[in-house]
Amino acid sequence: MITRLKRLISQIPLSVSIIFAMIVGLTLGTLSGTVYGGVDELANAFVMLLQMTALPYIVLSLIVGIGGLNPAKVTKTLKISLLILMSLSAAVLAFILLAPIAFPDWQSADFYSINTISTTPEFDIISLFIPTNPFYALANGLIPSVVLFSIFIGIGLIKVKEKKRTLAVLTGLNSAVVNVSNMVMRFAPIGIFCIAQRAASTVDSAQLDGLQVYIVTAAVLVFLLSFIILPAIVATITPFSYRQILASSRQAMITAFATGSFFVVIPIIVEKAKQLIEQMPSSANSNSHKLAKQDASNMPSIMVPICFSLPVGGKLLALLFTLFAAWFSGSQVNSGDYLQLLVAGIPQLFGSTTIAIPSLLELFNVPGSLFDLFLVAENIIVGRLNALLSVIFAICLVLLIAASMLRSFTFKWRSFSGYLLLLPLISIMAFLALRFTFDAISYQYQGYDKFIERDFVMLDVKAKVLTEPKLSDRSIFEKNNVLDRVKQRGFIRVGYFRDDLPYTFHNHEGKLVGFDIEIINLLADDLGVSVEFVRIFHSQAKELLSSGYLDMTTGMPVTPKNMREYTLTVPYSSQSMAFLVKDDRRKEFSDWQSIFSRDDLIIGIPEIFYSENIVRRYFEKATVWEISTPRLFFREEYQNIDAMLFGAATASAWTLINPEYTVIVPKPARPDISMAFAINTNDNTFEIFMRNWIMMMQKNHTIEQLFHYWIAGKQPKSLLKFSQMAKDKEKKHD
Repeated sequence: MITRLKRLISQIPLSVSIIFAMIVGLTLGTLSGTVYGGVDELANAFVMLLQMTALPYIVLSLIVGIGGLNPAKVTKTLKISLLILMSLSAAVLAFILLAPIAFPDWQSADFYSINTISTTPEFDIISLFIPTNPFYALANGLIPSVVLFSIFIGIGLIKVKEKKRTLAVLTGLNSAVVNVSNMVMRFAPIGIFCIAQRAASTVDSAQLDGLQVYIVTAAVLVFLLSFIILPAIVATITPFSYRQILASSRQAMITAFATGSFFVVIPIIVEKAKQLIEQMPSSANSNSHKLAKQDASNMPSIMVPICFSLPVGGKLLALLFTLFAAWFSGSQVNSGDYLQLLVAGIPQLFGSTTIAIPSLLELFNVPGSLFDLFLVAENIIVGRLNALLSVIFAICLVLLIAASMLRSFTFKWRSFSGYLLLLPLISIMAFLALRFTFDAISYQYQGYDKFIERDFVMLDVKAKVLTEPKLSDRSIFEKNNVLDRVKQRGFIRVGYFRDDLPYTFHNHEGKLVGFDIEIINLLADDLGVSVEFVRIFHSQAKELLSSGYLDMTTGMPVTPKNMREYTLTVPYSSQSMAFLVKDDRRKEFSDWQSIFSRDDLIIGIPEIFYSENIVRRYFEKATVWEISTPRLFFREEYQNIDAMLFGAATASAWTLINPEYTVIVPKPARPDISMAFAINTNDNTFEIFMRNWIMMMQKNHTIEQLFHYWIAGKQPKSLLKFSQMAKDKEKKHD
């Protein structure tokens, strides 16, 4: 019985076992929500074993494949390969550019991100591809450099007269690497189970908000290209059947999807493609045909590793994200922009998509903060879709090249006429169906709710909130220094400014919260007192501080004007200067020089950020208005103001309330503006205390964590644990 069971299990195809293992892993991960002990280690070990054979295989395959080519046919083969590569890439690009018809008409906005102000790293294609030290490139996994080095070695080997012995040794080594790869693949069901279980249990559903449109559209696009369009093209004009193409690519596609890596399955792709090419029926038994078939069998060893370094296959999905990001942020993209995207965007994809995306976003003046969404989507599923599409693209490419080299194109008119009508129709219907589905969903913009429903994450101390100063008792404490009078009265009195999002604001429960408020809660807790918050206007702050009524205020920008009027603490945070503008006007404010040179602009600056000397120095031509509160900018009577200039973090918070506006940080990036607390004048003791206290809070990363929560909208796990402990402590006291 056991022997029979073993025999039955051994007869199950590996690809079926992998699919079953992936389904079981995903199911268990989804249900449990935790990574089982040992799963993470086994998953990492399996991926590392696959990577162990991939790089040596790429080097040996390229050298053997190119070195073994017939010198007389190299140029012709290169031309054919390039033509087929460009044609197949054009087909993929056509469907990517078609996909945005699925995007619905939704409003969106997001929290501040450091990528809003990040500068795009310079793309150096020369350093990427030309290895000054091949051994360094091999040791550090610089694949494009390794590929180019191997190509040159292969080309150098073509004309070597006594190359048979060298090729025999390298072929033997390559076979050994293939055997090792096959050994590793025997453990694929276990490895894929662990990877799937880990992936399903670590996905945070909150991360998907705002990405559903992109992820679903990308999934439908990849499904159409991988299982219908590309196999159908090959099946129509070559001897290979649709079933043969999918059967040969199935194992590699599943493994690539599970691991999220095209690189690790290169050996599998090459060997499966070789097997399929060798099965091609021979039209002649001549020696020249045998040589041609041998050259055709070498093409997978050459073209598949090259595909990894080129902007083809799944890498092109980065262009879809660019179109999605432009739609998501409200940028206007028309058909004329598509040419710009292709011409300027595709060369960027020679490198990593992670490096390319910031530059692609700049093409349409899309906020850099959307780069965060790209990283989330890549980690959740799109990176896996990318790998899956790359596998089928590589297999279809080498099969087409092999058929061309063997002159085995068998144009099937009947299939072609059906596919010509059906495939574009099916694709358009699929994307339109997606559009109608998205439109049918009762989508509700949640940015405002996410913002306004935030509460303290670290500490909530006893606090009293006054809507205006009560000046009757201020003389009692005028002569005492801040620390003494705080201790005497039992609370610290802090002035907060209205409409100072996200530093101070009232949440959905009417509770005063915000980045500055929680920092002051921690300060009060360290002083052993409670807090009395007093709402004030900016014009009142100086008098109330100097009189001794207020002990300090919430943060304000460190500008020459504020430094003259107040005693400021050392900076506790910073933010870049940015413009808040209507979505359709973002292009007008992308460059500082063009802004400074225009005389038709009216720019509003909130009073807390306003500084006369800075305005006089930079805005010689534009009209600049000082406004009492950012809220005025959104009123109808102030619509003649073209843009509002203030901190990027503050501006991002206002877009959550007004999603039809966007934040633009003009290029080139300028130094951040620091934020500091205004404190009681001529109180050196309190100034020294605050300096040391802020340095302590920066040193232990407390302010950084609060910044990520209140400004960037993140929810760090460490903060959640701390918050839960604080709440439990409060319940005990109650």
